[in-house]
Amino acid sequence: MKHIIIVPDGMFDNPVKSLGGKTPLQAAQTTNMDHMAKNGFCGLVQTIPEGMPPGSDIGNMAILGYNPKTCHTGRAPLEAANQNIMLADDEVAVRCNLATIANDVMEDYSAGHIGTKEAKELIDALNNELADDNIKFYLGKSYRHTLVLKVLNPQKIKNIKTVPPHDILGKNITKYLPNGPEAVMLLKLMEKSKSILENHPINNVRIDLGENPANMIWLWGQGTRPNLPSFKDRYGVEGAMISAVDLVNGIGRLAGLQIVDVPGITGYYDTNFQGKADYALEALKTKDFVYIHIEAPDEAGHNGDAKAKIKAIEDIDKYVVGTVLNHFDQNDDVRILLLPDHPTPVELRTHTNDPVGFIMYGKGVQQDGVEQYNEDTTGEKGLKFSSGEELMNHFMKRYL
Repeated sequence: MKHIIIVPDGMFDNPVKSLGGKTPLQAAQTTNMDHMAKNGFCGLVQTIPEGMPPGSDIGNMAILGYNPKTCHTGRAPLEAANQNIMLADDEVAVRCNLATIANDVMEDYSAGHIGTKEAKELIDALNNELADDNIKFYLGKSYRHTLVLKVLNPQKIKNIKTVPPHDILGKNITKYLPNGPEAVMLLKLMEKSKSILENHPINNVRIDLGENPANMIWLWGQGTRPNLPSFKDRYGVEGAMISAVDLVNGIGRLAGLQIVDVPGITGYYDTNFQGKADYALEALKTKDFVYIHIEAPDEAGHNGDAKAKIKAIEDIDKYVVGTVLNHFDQNDDVRILLLPDHPTPVELRTHTNDPVGFIMYGKGVQQDGVEQYNEDTTGEKGLKFSSGEELMNHFMKRYL
């Protein structure tokens, strides 16, 4: 049997005033998701364990069947894994955003979604000025990069309180800087980054073009080397991962999934939606499992852009879900699971830990379908699974 998981990151939402009290999912045209719901099994799942932050690292790890409370060691180590950074026992990985700070306010957590080519010059400049035997910056994609620190006590660095920059948009950063007895190293690096980045030629050009400059680094999500059991050992199948995000690919790589490189995927609104579906179907010729992650709805949620979120959802429905459904006959030996990893409400502009709705569809799936797939209809079905691990174990069963 072939198994496909489609994850529109952050798709679930709250009612939006500008949409007449509808959520973006309710306002979107989702013919293919609705078809799955009518002919499948729907309900709610709690992807974020109680007491853990509602991040994509936690949510996607849970959907893949891993218990974040025992497997999660931090967000940045997962991103590092996809960059082939093998952390030593005395090393800590730290997520490094290129951000725009104006008068001590978090103006933009992504520096205008700066391109990777520009970001490389800035990361090179940081390494030229700050790197030594214990400090090194690694280039990621767009605004998302990694800092690796060699320290005497990694656990102390791991325990520093840090805040995701997308949680403090429009707020004064002073109250949200890294905090704790060992935070001095991170604070010094953030402060030194200002003088390196503010007057860099890349940022001078960005300002001239009316674009947000990457004038400071924001450090967060630190952690030590993780160790995930093999996905194949857990579920008995070979699988593949498709995502534009290092974080999600890092989870896949650590789980032993093949990372599929799709041309034109960006992790933003302009990503290659069609390519994700096409390459997933190609991967299924040799694999029995594929995980398709799409970041665009989450970015729209963080940007507070309901219209962009509707468009992203409709693109996912048409180009990803539609392509997958059109490829398979109703009687094919295939099973599909669709759900977000967490909600990202546009009016809050950050993640929440509320349960999310799922659709399970395909061979052997009990049908209790609803007319449309959205927050209200899946909520009416109630909480079906208390964890992502429980849902995944059910999804991968031969007969339901």
